[in-house]
Parts: sequence; C-alpha cells; structure tokens
Amino acid sequence: MRWLLPLLFTLCFIVSPLSAQDKKKEKAKVDPPTEDVIKEIQAKTKILAAKIAELRKEPRNHALLPDVEIYLRGAESIVRFNEFYTKDSVKWTFDSIERGMQRAEQLAKGQTPWTQLATRNVVRGYRSKIDGTAQPYAVTYPLPYHYKDEKAKPYRVDVVLHGRNATLTEVAFLNSHNGSRKPAADQDWIQIDIFGRGNNAYRWAGETDVLEAVEAFFAGEPKTAGHRPDPRRVVLRGFSMGGAGTWHLGLHHPDKWCVMGPGAGFTTTHGYAGGLPNPLPDYQEKCLRIYDAIDYVENARMIPIVAYSGGDDPQKKAADNIEGKLKDLKIDAMTHLVAPGLGHTFPSEWFKQANALWSKHAEKGHDDSPKKVQFVTYTTKFNKCDWVEILGLEEHYKKATVNAEINGNDLRITTTNVRALHLTLTKTMPAVPRVFINNKEEPAVVVLPKDGSRHLYYRSQGGTWTALTQGEWLKEQSAKLQKLHGLQGPIDDAFASGFVCVIGSGDTWHPATKKYVDAKVEAFKKDWARHWRGELPTTGDYAVNPNDIKDRHLILFGDPSSNLTLAQILPKLPLKWTKDEIEFAGQKYKSADHVPVMIFPNPLNPKKYVVLNTGHTIPSEDYAKTNAMLFPRLGDYAVLRLTPNAKNAAAFEIATAGLFNESWQVK
Repeated sequence: MRWLLPLLFTLCFIVSPLSAQDKKKEKAKVDPPTEDVIKEIQAKTKILAAKIAELRKEPRNHALLPDVEIYLRGAESIVRFNEFYTKDSVKWTFDSIERGMQRAEQLAKGQTPWTQLATRNVVRGYRSKIDGTAQPYAVTYPLPYHYKDEKAKPYRVDVVLHGRNATLTEVAFLNSHNGSRKPAADQDWIQIDIFGRGNNAYRWAGETDVLEAVEAFFAGEPKTAGHRPDPRRVVLRGFSMGGAGTWHLGLHHPDKWCVMGPGAGFTTTHGYAGGLPNPLPDYQEKCLRIYDAIDYVENARMIPIVAYSGGDDPQKKAADNIEGKLKDLKIDAMTHLVAPGLGHTFPSEWFKQANALWSKHAEKGHDDSPKKVQFVTYTTKFNKCDWVEILGLEEHYKKATVNAEINGNDLRITTTNVRALHLTLTKTMPAVPRVFINNKEEPAVVVLPKDGSRHLYYRSQGGTWTALTQGEWLKEQSAKLQKLHGLQGPIDDAFASGFVCVIGSGDTWHPATKKYVDAKVEAFKKDWARHWRGELPTTGDYAVNPNDIKDRHLILFGDPSSNLTLAQILPKLPLKWTKDEIEFAGQKYKSADHVPVMIFPNPLNPKKYVVLNTGHTIPSEDYAKTNAMLFPRLGDYAVLRLTPNAKNAAAFEIATAGLFNESWQVK
C-alpha cells in the first residue's frame, strides 16, 4: 500500500452508520499528561512564543512567519483543550515545539530549508484572512521533483481532504508531516493535504481554508524553469468527510479542478442527518441549498467525476444520489467505482484503479476557455464558472442557470433566475461578438481594462436585458442595496471571511440583554477556538478603526445603549430599538426580554456585513454530531425571546426569523 494511504486513513474517522453517529456525541478518550509535563510544555511554548515575537519585529520575516507559528498554535491548543488523545501526544507536542524552535532560528538567520525541498514531505502555514491565525497544510513532492531541470514538465497537483477524526489536532497533523515520510517511487503528483480547520466537512471557514491553502501553495512555489505545479491539472479528492467536502467543493467550484474524486461522504442533509424534521422551517430548508451537493449536480457538465464507494458502505448513498440525478438528466460525466462486499474503507487496490482514472483526466487538464459553459447555483456565494460570473439573482435559494456558448462570432446565452451577468472574453473568443440573451440580440459594450482583458456586463429588469459599462454596474451597486457575491447572507456567511467581534463597552438597558450577550460571546469564543481552530478576533466598540470598517465584517454585540457602533448605524438598519421595544417588520417586541439578530450590509461600508448579537447560528452541541448539521439556523434575521436557564444563559426561543429579499428587505 502506498505510504500516503495509511496517512489518509490516519486522518479519516471511519464512522459507523449515521444513525449511531447521530444518536450520541462523538467523544475521544483523553490520556492527560502529569502536571509537571504540562508545565514543561508551557515553559517551552513560552520560549517559542518569545522567539516568534522577535521575528515579528523584522518585516522580511512576515511572509514565512506562519510556517513557524503553526507549531506554536499546535502546542498551545493541545494543552488548552486537553487533547492528548494518544500515548504519543506528549512526544508529538515536544517534537512540534522543537521543530518550531528550529525553524525560528533558521528564519532569524535568513535560512529556509523547508522551502527548498529539504524533505519530500513538508508542513507549511499561511495567514488566514478570516481571523489572522496561522493555519497549516502539508505538501508531498514526488521523488524526482526539483527546481533546476529546465526541461521538466509541470506536475499534477492533488488536493486531499481528510475524513472526520475525533482525535485530529494540529499537533497530530504536524507530526504526520514531520519530514520523515517518503513518497512512493511511483507517485507522479504533488499532494496537498488540507487541515481544513478540523472537522467541519469543509464548510464556512473550512471551505475558505481549502481555497486559501491551495492559493498559498501556488504562490509559494518558485517561479523557475524547473519542475512546477500545473494549475490546470488540480485534482480534488477525499474520503468520508473528505468525500463530502469533495462533493460540494467540486460541484460548487467546477472550474478550479480538472477532476473530482469523492469517496463516500454525504451529498444531502435530509436522509443523512438523522432526526431532522422534514421539512425544516422554510428559511432553514432554503439554506440547505447552500451546501447540499445534490442541488449542484448539473455542474458535473463542467467537471468529470470519478467516485469510489464500498458496496456495503451506508455512505455509498452519497454517490448513488448524484449518479441517479445525472442519469435522469442524461449527463454522462461520472464513473462510480464500487468495491463489492466492502464497507467504509478505501483499500490500495481500489485507490490504484481510481488514481488511474484521475490521471487520465489530469493529463487533459481543465480547459480555461471552454466554448460552452453550463452553470447552476442557488446563491451568489457560488457564482462563477470559467468566463461566466453571475452578479445577481432574481431570488436567492431558487435554482439559477446560465448556459453560454460561443459559436463563430455569436455568443448565445440562456438564463433562469439571473438578473446580472459579467462575461470575461478570452483570447479565443471574437473581439466583439454578437450577443444573444434568451434568444434576443443585445448590444455588446466591451470593457477593456489596462491588463488587456475584455469584459461584458449585462443587467435584467422585468426580463429585459441591458448592456452596461463596468462603471455603470459599479454605480448601480452603490446606488441601492442588493444581494451580491460575498454580500448575500445568511448570518453564518460572515464567518467565512474576515470579521471582528465588536464588544459593547457600556451598560445595556436590561440585565437580560447583558446576560445573553456575555454568554453568547463566551460560547462563540469557545466554539471558534475548539471547532474552527482559530482565535476569535475582538475589539471594543470604542476601538473600531477605519481598517476594521474597510476590510472586515463587524459583529456587534450589545444594544444601542452599550455599543457605540450599533447606536451609530441603527438609523440605517431595518429595525427600531429603544429601551422599551424592538420594532421589526411591522411587529413589536419588549426590549426587556428580546434581542434582534441579523446580517445586513454595513451602513459604514456596504461592501461588508454587519451582524448583530450572534456568532455562528449552529448550536454548540451540534458540532459533535454529523457535519451535515452545520447548516444555518436563523437565516438572515431573527428576533429572539430570551429564556436563560441554569445550563445555558444564552438560551432563547425564536419569535420570528427569515430571509431578506434581493434588496435586503423583509419579504
């Protein structure tokens, strides 16, 4: 068996049937070290932190500082959360600190051997744009790979998503890529193993982690004439939870990969997560369309699928769901390898069969300029495929389609549920094409930026399409509130890109509000650290600065009495909030025992969100269940009736909740 397969399974949580997983919380056994050992870890961690602080003073170190910080974060987190899950956890922790020390000393001298193929398997880090933390990923290079062969051809790149693993920690991940492993002689690809911020099925910040890690890898490779990664030959694959991530990332971003190779996993919420009402409340049901891969199955027209399943694995249903839909749609884009009699496992002989097919598709690579683009989405969160970009929908969470094809000098486009489009003309396309949208010829106003690219913009009103210049589109964006890419909600979307929690410094009008806010902030801080493997960015309302407003979503905790920023923007939010009552959508609620939560374009910078009084809307206890439970619970807005109890000071009942329309208004 290839060395990478044991590693893959080390990172895979081999789950039992979902009914068992849903019935009880997943819990790993802890083998805690002695108090003296903990003190020794903390003492050495403190020394490493001091070295990093010194390195930070020199700007030339900043780009590679995450490569050192990942070791510090690993050592701190394993102690912080008491995550000593194996007898080797202590040794791994000391090894991580030692490797961090070594890198720190090397970086101080301007030496970076870990970036020079000193070993074939190396762990790297990048600075997260979400919360500024250093996050790890690992790279395994083929044995022949080097940077000096001028005749070398580009290499295929495999992005590998791990399975769910209750004992996965930063320290365990770092140890799995400590440089001691060698790739098999016949490995002919570069492999990027994704940490993905732990166990989240690569949703929200986990999805961002995949994209940022891949971006960091390509940006960090030397631009030489020697061996190099090929951005057109990127394979996305994973097993179990990694299979679930592959299903949704592959079908949501079909232009980023040349082939997707999911194994097991899940592609729906209903039918996989046990015990859920069916249907859920309308706003929750609609939000399932964000990550349910089954809804994006038609994007398989743009990316081939080579899937694997054990014949007796309950998670075979993930591939069966997709395969059945594709058959109904007469889309021939999927190969499904099924191992008779096998359960939730992916043996080497079946990996070899799958890899042979992945290699075949990788040789062809992804066509960056296809003559035909057929793309489906339900949200502007996922809005782009090759040269087609959806700028706006007529209604979120309804199926939207764009079919665009170049035929000679004609560009023919058909759409459903789309109100604005951006098309980037490639070198192989006509300079000024005749454009037909929904069988009607429309003028082509070609925008020519300084970089030599060519762009077309179109907007629909009442079914009538109009060509725009880029400036006209940007003017429309700023003239009125509308849901756009990265500005479409729901609340949980704010935590997939840069944000900062703004904590009120004053007194709330009512004790119940303060009790809720304090408990909510504390719970969010714990969930973000443990389940999203980050550090919650916070500031006081008096300390919000222009860069915060420009670059980050503002998550405001408090009421207009306690939070200065909230009081400042309240007149431009779609609610009224006084000491006595909250008025929202024509209804009134007592301020003494109600709190509004919502996501909305920030009046101080409408290109970013403002969120009121909540972090992720996913209950803390659901993180220990199947990852299919990581779906939004409150949509875009809610008014909560506070019901604190001895176990949960932030407990509530939902008085009202829902989704804003495309103009950020209550329907």
